[in-house]
Amino acid sequence: MRDSLANIFWLGTKEVRSFLSDVVLLAFVVYAFSLMVIAMAQSVAQEVHNASVGIVDQDRSALSRAIAEAILPPYFKPAVPIDAADADLLQDRARFTFVIEIPPHFERDVLAGSNPGIRVSADATAAMQAGIGLGYLQSIIAAEIARALTRTDYEPDTPAALQVHISFNPNASSAWFMGLMGIVNNVTMLSIVLAGAAVIREREHGTMDHLLVMPLRPVEIALAKIWANGLVITVAVALSLTLVVRALLGIPIHGSIPLFLAGVALYLFFATAIGILLATIARSMPQLGLLYMLVAIPMNVLSGGNTPLESMPLWLQDVMWWSPSTHFVAFAKAILFRGASLGAVWQDFAMTLLVGLAVFAAALARFRRAAAQMVG
Repeated sequence: MRDSLANIFWLGTKEVRSFLSDVVLLAFVVYAFSLMVIAMAQSVAQEVHNASVGIVDQDRSALSRAIAEAILPPYFKPAVPIDAADADLLQDRARFTFVIEIPPHFERDVLAGSNPGIRVSADATAAMQAGIGLGYLQSIIAAEIARALTRTDYEPDTPAALQVHISFNPNASSAWFMGLMGIVNNVTMLSIVLAGAAVIREREHGTMDHLLVMPLRPVEIALAKIWANGLVITVAVALSLTLVVRALLGIPIHGSIPLFLAGVALYLFFATAIGILLATIARSMPQLGLLYMLVAIPMNVLSGGNTPLESMPLWLQDVMWWSPSTHFVAFAKAILFRGASLGAVWQDFAMTLLVGLAVFAAALARFRRAAAQMVG
């Protein structure tokens, strides 16, 4: 037993040294957990920000001017007056995300109680921003119409008031969510790529033959690659959370980072085993890349990190419940956003470990078969 642990340790240190000497892989890991996380946090926005608005004012009344002046940053750029004949063309050319058309005699008809209509056209190629922006514009226009009717800035009393409390992300900033989810997605990507590349590199350099003729068992070789690559990713995640997410992006982390890193270690056991399994099937790095796209990309997309799991079809929810990536995203959100303790996430931890053991058993069986063929 002691000899096996020593073999696993020294083989793992060889993997770490090999990784540190590979400038391309090292640079890719640094990039993935720094610049890529920053880019995802600051550029992938789901809320409306500086949306362009064109306004066709055919009324030219005090009310129509008030509506135009109420469209302000940071949600919208100041409304730009345009001609009715140019409205469709400008929106086709993506000059404006929203176009508001106010008909003639709009203020007169509003004050007369004849319920005139305003046309608002939205470029829904960006569906999320278009849907949210339409809601904002509807509220702005309704508030200005109510102010014109009551001739006061005070809203009338209502029998009930809606008190909205936004937990864990008071400003509903997508940067907070996307920054942390960028780290989560990169963990899956890099753990599979690094573990798979380690096996492919041994085969391409001919060092796998040297390992197999030594008094080493396949399980020792596999475990060495798992702990070495897992250590690299875990250290990268810890540095990214501390230096990039907290220091550079200013995103607060409500929960325990050590607890999250413990969950990352469990998940890495599964993900690196997936990488070894794919490497026993692939014969080269390009083939490993193709297999990665078939396996890892669906895991990331359907794990609940991009869209809620509850919005997927029931059969797909049942399938993804067996994927550790789903439980990884679940406990990552619970710990980092909501400050959950081990008592709240232990079931996700346990499911990740159980499926990880099953995948490791399958990867080890394939690795032994491949090793026997190479020796033979």
